[in-house]
Amino acid sequence: QVQLVESGGGLVQAGGSLRLSCTASGTILRVNAMGWYRQAPGKQRELVADTTRGGSTKYADSVKGRFTISRDNGKNTVDLQMNNLKPEDTAVYYCKVQNDYSDYWGQGTQVTVSS
Repeated sequence: QVQLVESGGGLVQAGGSLRLSCTASGTILRVNAMGWYRQAPGKQRELVADTTRGGSTKYADSVKGRFTISRDNGKNTVDLQMNNLKPEDTAVYYCKVQNDYSDYWGQGTQVTVSS
């Protein structure tokens, strides 16, 4: 059974940095996209960043230039380096892994940015 485990969330002051990590336990075959989403209270879940197996990346406009996504295809891990954090980045962050058959989601990790 596949599980995605996220780590690295927490409380940080505006302008600070955090690094989120997501590791898949179990075997996921034919992984395609890996990415991070977030959901703030009262808002819909939104894409933060994702990356394809070939290395293409996509970022939400609100995080471009501040966040960097990286992945290790051999280990099926995906990280999100978040710099210059802003209070509006406060949300629960979810890891998502997609293969040819299904989407897998992590349980979420809270990121809180104080002003």
